[in-house]
Amino acid sequence: MSQKIQAIRGMNDVLPQASHQWAYFEGVMQRLLADYGYRNIRTPIVEPTPLFVRSIGEVTDIVEKEMYTFTDSLNGDSLTLRPEGTAGTLRAVVEHNLLYNATQKLWYQGAMFRHERPQKGRYRQFHQIGIEALGFAGPDIDAEIIVMTADLWRRLGLSDSVKLEINTLGNPAERAAHREALIAYLEQHVDILDEDGRRRLYSNPLRVLDTKNPALQEMANQAPRLIDYLGDESRAHYEGWKAMIAALGVEFVENPRLVRGLDYYNHSVFEWVTTELGAQGTVCAGGRYDGLIEQLGGKSAPGIGFGMGMERVLLLLEAKNLLPAAPGCDVYIVQQGEGASLYAMRLASRLREAGLSVTQHLGEGSFKSQMKKADASGALCALIVGENEMQAGAVVVKPLRADEAQATVTLDEAPAAVQRLKN
Repeated sequence: MSQKIQAIRGMNDVLPQASHQWAYFEGVMQRLLADYGYRNIRTPIVEPTPLFVRSIGEVTDIVEKEMYTFTDSLNGDSLTLRPEGTAGTLRAVVEHNLLYNATQKLWYQGAMFRHERPQKGRYRQFHQIGIEALGFAGPDIDAEIIVMTADLWRRLGLSDSVKLEINTLGNPAERAAHREALIAYLEQHVDILDEDGRRRLYSNPLRVLDTKNPALQEMANQAPRLIDYLGDESRAHYEGWKAMIAALGVEFVENPRLVRGLDYYNHSVFEWVTTELGAQGTVCAGGRYDGLIEQLGGKSAPGIGFGMGMERVLLLLEAKNLLPAAPGCDVYIVQQGEGASLYAMRLASRLREAGLSVTQHLGEGSFKSQMKKADASGALCALIVGENEMQAGAVVVKPLRADEAQATVTLDEAPAAVQRLKN
């Protein structure tokens, strides 16, 4: 016997017993996005490597350590499996000129790839649903996105399981002034910095403040705050955003150390976090990236978006026992006797034309074994076809989820009989 080939560690199969849970979450999310005016965009899984280096930043963990990058054997180009969704979406927007005299509210969904140590809620192939709102400059779109995500948690029953953290990163000039002060401060504490902190001291000092190292928390808490370097315009945007969120009834916590892991963010940034998933507590995060479209070759335009880890939301729904049971079919057809299979197929077609879902037993099997399968299928009823029914042009309707007696009906009456049980 040949040796079995297994999936790559950190790249998981979604089996039939779980796929309906994914479909449930996707359905809720897609209805929400339609309610807020977002349209779907689908981009390739593989993109040119410079797209991510230019947008995400050369000194981020993603570019330095986590990207799946390879050389195209055909032409020698460097290609990368997408590690996040924003860069590819904006590449498509610029390439196809979608912002010409227009704004855009777009959403995407699909697999992302990062080469990191797999753990619960953090995988090498993971799935995101994300949005990008492009061409909107004011804090009103920032507030609407927060309200939309709060609406999602309400629809999923998770409002009490997540909390919102927000911050502002200002504009590039303000960050540059803060960066200079921050580097000077960190140089005074270089002796206590860990390896990551020393590596990022001059390349990405804001990320030093985002450390999870307990020994560095007090030092990080005393560091210069970016908010103290904001000009009037940036402060007005931040204060306007906060005022609108509060007026719309969404509670939040200001977290001055919230910086996000990608270089393209500016002004508003946010995370929805939970304490119910261990170390992987962020379930949705995003912010503004007003300079990124121009950086990717397009005409300057503001943008804001978020990415949501589907696996993490599903883990949270599972922990709260909020995932639906696997759906059953409406009808399971049990058949016995010569010619019963063809008779049952014609019956199944009639039922499906009436909008019912049907599973027909195929192949051999005793009446008892078929009835066991009918019950296990979750069907509302079993429709039984035997020699007597075929001769009479009829079928036996046996309810499986209601305390009702079975009844014999004609083929024409069968769809209505099942609909009555369904309603």
